[in-house]
Amino acid sequence: MKALTWQGKRDVRVETVPDPRIQDPTDVIVRITSTGICGSDLHLYEILGPFLDPGDILGHEAMGVVEEVGPDVHALSVGDRVVVPFNVSCGTCAMCGQGLQSQCETTQVREQGSGAALFGYSKLYGQVPGGQAELLRVPFGNTLPVKVPHGPPDDRFVYLSDVLPTAWQAVAYADVPPGGSLTVLGLGPIGDMATRIALHQGAGQVIGVDLVPERLDRSRARGVHTLDLREHKNVADEIRRLTHGRGTDSVIDAVGMEAHGAPLVKGAQWAAGLLPDALGARMMERVGLDRMSAFYTAIDAVRRGGTISVSGVYGGAVDPVPMLTLFDKQIQLRMGQANVWRWVDDILPLLDDSDPLGVDGFATHRLPLADGPRAYATFQAKEDGMVKTLLTV
Repeated sequence: MKALTWQGKRDVRVETVPDPRIQDPTDVIVRITSTGICGSDLHLYEILGPFLDPGDILGHEAMGVVEEVGPDVHALSVGDRVVVPFNVSCGTCAMCGQGLQSQCETTQVREQGSGAALFGYSKLYGQVPGGQAELLRVPFGNTLPVKVPHGPPDDRFVYLSDVLPTAWQAVAYADVPPGGSLTVLGLGPIGDMATRIALHQGAGQVIGVDLVPERLDRSRARGVHTLDLREHKNVADEIRRLTHGRGTDSVIDAVGMEAHGAPLVKGAQWAAGLLPDALGARMMERVGLDRMSAFYTAIDAVRRGGTISVSGVYGGAVDPVPMLTLFDKQIQLRMGQANVWRWVDDILPLLDDSDPLGVDGFATHRLPLADGPRAYATFQAKEDGMVKTLLTV
């Protein structure tokens, strides 16, 4: 089969690799029809090379049609249409039972001290082959795939793999009071979708912050009050001006480790990515730093007694966190990988022809799998108005 593989820093290629096969009785093989490129895939493209091997198959936002089922699979049949959650979760352990599929005890990557394995996301999360490929082996066929109806285009459902539950959880964790105010830092796919969900759920004021014109335009068109980082010396001051001097009730940090600013930290991340894998990995695990600009802005912009929800990925081991300010402002802080299945039943009723979240037109680019390397480069450079790309297979 053809698959998009990591070969080195900023080097991904479509290669011919062996087809996956049934390994356990509850496995299914899914023929992929659409697969997304996620903002967190750029961390693999740019920073997390020490945790990858050449040839690793990327991608964790996939859907398709079941092509083969293991002998103990009873919940699916060949020909069923499914979305594959990015968490590799069993659905039956104590953590999954609590709706914490990202902490699944069956697939926790204990040798790395990490939570549940993820599709296509490095040794840190199990080095499981990903979904930017023609075929994908999916374990836990009775409990992991999300069965969806045939008929509507893939765009209607594919975001159930990651974008929708990640944004939904970000808003849930932000705990915006009824009619309250929310700032979303970063209007990439997750931040953009989070603003849509917050407005749909009744937030009275949603402020979106970014510096990419196409992202700002896109959110503004859906009723978000947008702030361009390039126009505000201190964006938190402007947020306070818009909220009677207090700051918003809640802030979502949808940016994470690759925030703009902190050039010295950016240089250290870049250097670690060039070190031999073992040394680079140890450097990131023990002395790793993130660019914390977005997180610091969240602390500054949230009102006293408010809530910060972190959905952007961080990877540093010694990030400086201003505990005095967090304590003094009485800030509540929630974060973590999205627990996909926890939110599926809430989201599915919205994926109908009324399309309240605008999923049908959410993708800015649809490209064949063969154009994956070009899509990664364009997305990383924030060029061509690219906000969300689906690769068709």
